[in-house]
Amino acid sequence: MVDANYDRAVRQRAFEFLTELMDRYGEVLPRSELEQGFTYQGHRVPLLAPQGIFKPRILDQPLTIATSPNSPYRDTFTDDGLIQYCYRGTDWKHRDNAGLRATMESRVPIIYIRGILPGKYVATWPVYVVADDPYGLKFTIAVDNAVQFPDEHLLHDSKFDLETALRRKYVTRETRTRLHQRAFRERVINAYRTQCAMCRLRHEELLDAAHITPDSEEGEPIVSNGIALCKIHHAAFDKNIIGIRPDYIVEVRKDILQEVDGPMLKYGLQQMAGTKIQLPHSIKNHPNRDQLEKQFDEFCRR
Repeated sequence: MVDANYDRAVRQRAFEFLTELMDRYGEVLPRSELEQGFTYQGHRVPLLAPQGIFKPRILDQPLTIATSPNSPYRDTFTDDGLIQYCYRGTDWKHRDNAGLRATMESRVPIIYIRGILPGKYVATWPVYVVADDPYGLKFTIAVDNAVQFPDEHLLHDSKFDLETALRRKYVTRETRTRLHQRAFRERVINAYRTQCAMCRLRHEELLDAAHITPDSEEGEPIVSNGIALCKIHHAAFDKNIIGIRPDYIVEVRKDILQEVDGPMLKYGLQQMAGTKIQLPHSIKNHPNRDQLEKQFDEFCRR
């Protein structure tokens, strides 16, 4: 039996380790670092393993839950925005399911790791198992705010009230939006081979995933509703300074073409007129022509 103070210390070190990884890599973390994990008192503690529910050897209860990018058990959400995480298999007594159920009973914080592309993951913590549905074979997961309430998560979650429940619903909804946006960006940038579709700029930190039409957070992010653009061309596209026809040809607003200014106007905007955007290799990821047509109609009305 692991002492509660030891358990608490390991979980806190895991949170600190993830913070260190994000300082190094940003929000999207490589699988290799999560599999390697950290060392605590001479013991290696991985954060990711082939199974979705993972308990390190030095703990009695799971530390992480994960969903791979190609998992058949896609996470869903309840009507009030909480995460629904599938059981491992169909046996509610399976040790992994039993272990995760134990974290609900003891109210210990765990880590939620979501794969957005092969080898790329986003980690969220602290999260709590707040409900168990053995008939639907799902757990309900809520995210809490360790930044706003840091001291609470150094301890096991000994208190739970209406205020806590409402806060977690809000934070979980915010997390859902963040995960969706991050997955959309990574998938679009990856599809366009990390370059702006207009000017071919390859500096990833200067690239955005531009939406053709407002994106829904229901279901998986759809790459064909996005175009990889540098920040200048993203802003120009959103403000209808630049339009993209359904045949993927760029047009520039007439008043912009008539302006006289510095090299950015000339080379960054005006010379884009009549060029064809760079497209993803996969046809299924090409910008949706119907959505482009609607966007281009709006551009023409300006």
